[in-house]
Amino acid sequence: MSKKNKDAMDVEEEGEDFNDIMNHKFAYSRYTAAAAVANKVVVEIVKMCQPGKLVSEVTSAADKYVLEQLALAAKKLDHGIAFPVCVSVNNCFGHYSPLNTDKAVLNEGDLAKVDLGVHVDGYVAQVAHTFEVTAQGASAPAITGRKADAIAAAHYAAEAAVRLITPGKKNSDVTAAIAQVAEAFNVKPVEGVLSHQIKRFVIDGNNVINGKSSLDQKTEEFTFEAGQVFAVDIVMSTGEGKGRELETKTTVFKRAVDQTYHLKMQASRTLLNEISKKSPTFPFTLASFAEQSKAKMGITELNNHGMVVPYPVLYEKQGEFVAQIKFVVAIMKSYTNKLTGHALPLVTSEHKITDQALLDLLAQPTGKDNKKPAVAAPTPMEQ
Repeated sequence: MSKKNKDAMDVEEEGEDFNDIMNHKFAYSRYTAAAAVANKVVVEIVKMCQPGKLVSEVTSAADKYVLEQLALAAKKLDHGIAFPVCVSVNNCFGHYSPLNTDKAVLNEGDLAKVDLGVHVDGYVAQVAHTFEVTAQGASAPAITGRKADAIAAAHYAAEAAVRLITPGKKNSDVTAAIAQVAEAFNVKPVEGVLSHQIKRFVIDGNNVINGKSSLDQKTEEFTFEAGQVFAVDIVMSTGEGKGRELETKTTVFKRAVDQTYHLKMQASRTLLNEISKKSPTFPFTLASFAEQSKAKMGITELNNHGMVVPYPVLYEKQGEFVAQIKFVVAIMKSYTNKLTGHALPLVTSEHKITDQALLDLLAQPTGKDNKKPAVAAPTPMEQ
């Protein structure tokens, strides 16, 4: 065991809360270390997404790059992938991490979403970014049309969320703001998208922000408190905002640690052993296993008996576009710090926000500057 890991164990034995980011001597620095890696790798993954590239080649290379960067940054600390790299395009909501036999190709003009998570010593940083696939790179013109509406809505909803995730505010305040922004840009928040409080080795804590209120999915209201960390997931659609499964097979799963079953197939037992070694608590992709065909065989029995939780690939109607922004925020005593995120491409939307209360919220400064005079909301886009 490394000295740093031993120090962490000593603190745990003293009874300190490993999730207390303001008082624990390791927690906040671990989150920021993971965030630095997440922010760095998402930039490089976007560069990998060139027209003509197989999506499977991008996700495979990206996962390897993530591990390389974590090894450099975390050194002897425990580290790894907390959510496998997914690259989902156009009307796909997410969770697309294809096997090496998949022949899906990125095309010029695709609206792509990169989603990933990393951890350092169990402390997680997640990030998702939306952009247009193009060989023009930084010289590409502003994105327009319905793609622009979805990206703009996701951006401003994210900016509103950062300003509302503060001590004393409620999760329902964030849900309401997301709906208000979506309406302004004539898009829909996607049903079923949840933003979770995250803790050490936990990406789906019990405190949840609902991306869209619905009769089918209600969440318990709570008040934000200093010391909490959230992974905020904003997903906007130009369509109905309702996902449906098509023919794409699920490849991303998470071990259901409270479930046991006497597996019958050798492939299933072998896969479970590998999962226990490399991803005992965090989601994984079947694409990460050396023998993907055997992993496909084994996952069926595991899934049928509830030993894993699937992350299905969902789609909006053909011809619609989906934009996603995901970032991590840490709630401090006097400000909220946004730890992950990547600058969005320039877009020009025909719609704009007109509600004065929402505009006033977006004009509020964030982070350590929240006590300075208010300035216009930071934005990489034109309205």
